[in-house]
Amino acid sequence: MGYKAPSMQCALRCLCFMLLHLFSAAQDEDLRSCRTAPCDLVFILDGSWSVEDVNFELVRRWLINITTSFNIGQKFTQVGVVQYSDDPVLEIPLGKYNSNKDLIKAMESIEYMGGNTRTGTAIKFATDKLFGLSERGPSGISRIAVVLTDGKSQDEVLKAAEAARKKGVIMFAIGVGSETETAELRDIANKPFSTYVFSVEDYKAISRIIQVIRQKLCEETVCPARIPIDSRDEKGFDLLLHLNLAKKAKKTKGAFYGSKAYEVTSRLDLSEATRNLFPDGLPPSYVFVATMRYKGSVTVEDWDLWRIQTRDGRPQMAVTLNGRDRTVMFTTTSTAPSGIQTVTFSQQTTRKLFDETWHQMRLLVTEEDVTLYVDDLEIESLSLEPPVGIFINGKTQVGKYVRKETTVPFEIQKLRIYCDPEQNNRETACEIPGVCSNSPDYAEPTLEPCVCPPGSPGLPGIKGGQGNTGNAGQPGPAGADGKPGNTGTRGSPGLPGPPGVEGKRGPDGNKGEQGRSGVSGERGVPGLPGSPGKPGEKGSIGSIGTSGLPGTAGPVGEKGTMGPAGPPGYPGEPGLPGRDGKDGFPGRPGEKGETGTSGIPGVDGREGHPGMPGLPGIAGLDGAKGESGLPGLRGFKGSSGPPGEIGLPGAPGLKGQTGPKGNKGEGGSPGTQGTPGPVGSAGEPGTAGQPGHPGMPGLKGSKGQRGNQGERGETGMNGEKGEHGRPGEHGSAGPAGLKGEGQQGIRGREVKKVKWDGLDSLVTQAHLAPEGCRGTLVPRAHLDLKDDLQVRCRTVTYGRSAERFFSLSCLYCC
Repeated sequence: MGYKAPSMQCALRCLCFMLLHLFSAAQDEDLRSCRTAPCDLVFILDGSWSVEDVNFELVRRWLINITTSFNIGQKFTQVGVVQYSDDPVLEIPLGKYNSNKDLIKAMESIEYMGGNTRTGTAIKFATDKLFGLSERGPSGISRIAVVLTDGKSQDEVLKAAEAARKKGVIMFAIGVGSETETAELRDIANKPFSTYVFSVEDYKAISRIIQVIRQKLCEETVCPARIPIDSRDEKGFDLLLHLNLAKKAKKTKGAFYGSKAYEVTSRLDLSEATRNLFPDGLPPSYVFVATMRYKGSVTVEDWDLWRIQTRDGRPQMAVTLNGRDRTVMFTTTSTAPSGIQTVTFSQQTTRKLFDETWHQMRLLVTEEDVTLYVDDLEIESLSLEPPVGIFINGKTQVGKYVRKETTVPFEIQKLRIYCDPEQNNRETACEIPGVCSNSPDYAEPTLEPCVCPPGSPGLPGIKGGQGNTGNAGQPGPAGADGKPGNTGTRGSPGLPGPPGVEGKRGPDGNKGEQGRSGVSGERGVPGLPGSPGKPGEKGSIGSIGTSGLPGTAGPVGEKGTMGPAGPPGYPGEPGLPGRDGKDGFPGRPGEKGETGTSGIPGVDGREGHPGMPGLPGIAGLDGAKGESGLPGLRGFKGSSGPPGEIGLPGAPGLKGQTGPKGNKGEGGSPGTQGTPGPVGSAGEPGTAGQPGHPGMPGLKGSKGQRGNQGERGETGMNGEKGEHGRPGEHGSAGPAGLKGEGQQGIRGREVKKVKWDGLDSLVTQAHLAPEGCRGTLVPRAHLDLKDDLQVRCRTVTYGRSAERFFSLSCLYCC
């Protein structure tokens, strides 16, 4: 039984470790801050010509620096990016990436576009194609768009921005440089403009507003509530409202007559679950404001005016009043092992708070420091380490003794947290008597009414003299633009003035945006034919040409004298039966005749469909060699017929003379780009079908998407660059060759149709080896829109275009 004790201990240790791990994971899920707040965030970036490559690189770096402040994922922040010039381009779809690493890599690969500036089109594109198609939809998630531009838009932005706002999108506008218009930025952005519109002098300056943009984005995600103040609503938390003090505590007179306050007693418990008050944590910068009064023994006690605790009761954040030392302490989160940091404001500066009268205490908290204000006077500023988020699984409490659950008796008039740190400059302590009496805008508060009986009316006073003339008032605001006046009569031209002094050279203007493409000009009149060029040098041997179509049968020539035996001729079509002649004596080769003049080009005849390969005929008798006929007149150029089917591979032809240069054809109109179809799953290989008849050429497919870069081909032979010539004339029939010795030919097989998939079809038919040979088709990987059929043996290559080709080979193993 002794061996069971160590195993039990091991099991208990593993169990404890698992429980700690689960507890830590649960704790981490309750850690909330701007980094973890859910949000759909889209950046709309100007990519016009005025931005330039160097500045666009600064925009990429700025984009990455901002987004690193947020956790990326389905439960957190989802980021999308649109770049625009003439048209918007979706660089990063909303929610495509679920990690900061993948998102940063995608942002680094964004390339600068260049073009005009159509901001309104880009805003509409982002509203419809990103926010409109978001998986999370408008389900309480903040939807924010940040527009970054450096010039005036060439289309309307107001309607697009208003449509976005109606769909719940919060619009920020950032203008770069002097070419941006403030009115246009305000048309884009939400109100108030002081919160949602930013302007910087150049692209280098956008790095200086990174912290401000982070703060503003955070305010939109963690501070959904609004506090009404005068004519505007401030984002923040009214703690007295959320703690329902109006129903829990007794109302009492505040600092002034007519102002309202609450009397907190020890019987009240001002506690609330942090998850209900701050569900997404607090922003990195905020303003804490409290207007209060406390008396008696409380002035010498240590108590927390406000604190946020963890689930086990440890303080995470607190504002503590130390009555014994007459000091104020501020506690917030930290990366230190203890998880918190505490700073203490000195006794000399804070003793005013402990005199049992009404005071306003204000704390401006940032990521770098915290500053204490008492009744609008700045007291002291202390440094802080960057804070982290708060755990929302505990309680938030007001008016509790330090390390106790007992409530402190005191009076409270205001207790708020403003998310915008700029509210510190707008907030005043005029609610405290005497604080704002020296201010020019100060209005004396309403005094408590007297209950005394009215006295008898006094005698009428003497009429006063005329007063002095008052000082001139301040100039009023500019009036609205008047209606255009009537057109005046044209004045007589003035005398020419003397030439002015030549001014200094002005600074170089900004680079203008690229102009719109000009209208295509009409086709010019064909030029006169050029003089014939000098004969070129003999070029190197070219590649094997494709087999031409069979020529038409020539007329029957007269019987000539027998010439010497010529080389074996190419098999031609059977000619018409000639007249039987007598055998003549071998004659001398005739002299080469002079080249005849070229005739007028004739109209092309319609090309017929190639017939089926015929059976090999029995070798005929050798015919007599006829005399070379005179070259015929050049026929008219015919119109191009439909492309014929690919014939059988022919023997290498002799190199023909270079034909005259043809006229340049008109460029065809570009086809519309087709949408790529879904990739189908690979099917199981089917059984080999019977060879079919040759099919008709298929229609030209639409242009496919640009493929990946192909593998580098083998270096070809250097050929002389020739011009495209017209088709050469049909030559006269050559002399018949001597009777050759050969065996009867083998009957050819039918043509097998090879189907090529999709838009990359380059060939519709291929011929297999003759019957009796075993040929194998070896498919290779479909790379770069090219397909190869490769077997061992001689290869004949057919070209359909400069970018697509295929190879067809057959293996004769007879």
